[in-house]
Amino acid sequence: MNVPALDVHLDDDEISRSLRSDVITGLTAEKKWLPPKWFYDARGSELFEQITELREYYPTRAERQILTDRAAEIARHTRARSLLELGSGYSTKTRLLLDALTASGVLETFVPMDVSPTALAAAADRITADYPGLRVHNVVGDLTRHLKHLPVGGDRLVAFLGGTIGNLLPAERAAFLAEVRAVLEPGEHLLLGTDLVKSPSVVVPAYDDAQGVTAAFNRNVLRVLNNSLDADFDLDGFTHVALWDAEQEWIEMRLRARWPMRVTIPGADLVVDFAAGEEVRTEVSAKFSRSGVQRELTEAGFTLDHWWTDHDGLFAVSLAKAIPLS
Repeated sequence: MNVPALDVHLDDDEISRSLRSDVITGLTAEKKWLPPKWFYDARGSELFEQITELREYYPTRAERQILTDRAAEIARHTRARSLLELGSGYSTKTRLLLDALTASGVLETFVPMDVSPTALAAAADRITADYPGLRVHNVVGDLTRHLKHLPVGGDRLVAFLGGTIGNLLPAERAAFLAEVRAVLEPGEHLLLGTDLVKSPSVVVPAYDDAQGVTAAFNRNVLRVLNNSLDADFDLDGFTHVALWDAEQEWIEMRLRARWPMRVTIPGADLVVDFAAGEEVRTEVSAKFSRSGVQRELTEAGFTLDHWWTDHDGLFAVSLAKAIPLS
């Protein structure tokens, strides 16, 4: 069995510094916020895996359907010798691409990038066992800061799936797509998963399920702060809220204080007061149209080659090619 290579661009000290910085900046803002990347400790990752299996949560099923139907076509079109997956986690859906690309006899290397070394190691062990001969090169890093460290060469296909790009605000998306384009050579490809605009009656339940799994996932960010920064958040003191913003065409997940409280966060040298009903925004999840995705890709230096949706038109996967930059 091949031993996976490992590049670490995000160590424990840097993660701690980043968490402290985000907490201080977000919780002292006029409208409090926390970035969604801090959901994903081991418990948060476990809860998210449960979310993907919920009846209300359509994105994972819809994207899996598209990849099942189109993976062979993606392999034929890209002829990728290297597959780079951003925010890979446990690389579950990626196996559909790995199957198609290895069957084509072209794929040589799989490069998953994630902030979680635990998730990368667990996925790499399974992939190296199931795909003998495939080189696995793990990269521990933040996809908003460390794309420049991705391995070069190999007719690369970058995959950014799950609709995760919707967690970035518009300016952040533009910067991210420009950075992806900067690390690719003309002719290399980006495979992008985007959730589509649809009725709030479909979208909102996906982020506010009847079983309360998403609520537990949302409150988990407070548990992360308690564990990592010695904070004293009372998780029962916050209600999970999911709201559709029609103007921005995104879902906002928030935590709403049920009563006035003062929270001490020693690890950030911070004391934060919450009024009853005050909210902390923990995630946005933007929804897209084909024209919007195409515009953003074009502005970043890509041309849209293929656009696929699931049978119900809920989700889209697009394949874009890097074009020469002027």
